[in-house]
Amino acid sequence: MNNLKSILLPGFLFFIQTILFAQQADSVAVVTQNWKATPIKKGVVWKQGHFDDLFQSQQEINFVEIDIRKYRKRIRIAADPAQLKKTSRFAAENQAIVAINGGFFDMKNGGAVDYVKVGGKTINTTQKETDRADAVLMLSKKASAIQPGSAINYQSSDFPDILLSGPLLVQDGRDMALTNNPFNDNRHPRSAVALTADKKLILIVVDGRNRLAQGMRLDELAKTLRWLGAQDAMNLDGGGSSTLFVKGATENNIVNHPSDNKTFDHEGERSVANIIYLR
Repeated sequence: MNNLKSILLPGFLFFIQTILFAQQADSVAVVTQNWKATPIKKGVVWKQGHFDDLFQSQQEINFVEIDIRKYRKRIRIAADPAQLKKTSRFAAENQAIVAINGGFFDMKNGGAVDYVKVGGKTINTTQKETDRADAVLMLSKKASAIQPGSAINYQSSDFPDILLSGPLLVQDGRDMALTNNPFNDNRHPRSAVALTADKKLILIVVDGRNRLAQGMRLDELAKTLRWLGAQDAMNLDGGGSSTLFVKGATENNIVNHPSDNKTFDHEGERSVANIIYLR
């Protein structure tokens, strides 16, 4: 037995050291990335970056940082109770300068499958409770928060804008434990929202399903957000829904590469049930 331990232990330690070294290299890559930064307004910046070797894969990341202290009153949710619309259409209808797709929705009948409230009015209720939708984004003119859904009675909350989605990725600066399942563990395009310690809201999209952008697992997305400064973060609907809108940045205002048309361009938008946006 002792001989077996002496054989296995060095290999195990080497395996652990390899993982830690890879994580350190990935974190350094994100933190030191020469992001292409484009100011949208004072306190609103769109950042884009491509990685040839992040999590041993090619990654294309776009995100917008919004100074909450300056724009808290103008960060909102827009939703339709039944009709699905492209993120860009939702954005145009609400005079948005920045927008991201929101939560999960009913692809057949329209509307969100999880709780959504806009302007103090419930738009959709939860069709069926799931482990996936375990986090809430809550917005008001005085506060912004991302919380575990189990930590607050959000349906009775005074917050006028609330979106239930998930999973919760980061809480109090720590990565959350995630269930092992294909949704979490396979690489897909991803969308997420985060709040940082220095009072910024991050709206982020990671492209995927392309040789130039392979997408992320949710644990990889959580790490990326934490390295970008997230204190609290939650996943949004991803896959073909992942869309980031920045008014005037491109011909159709979409800055990432939505995957529904299977082409690495800005044209493959999918219709969704709601968005998070800056007016």
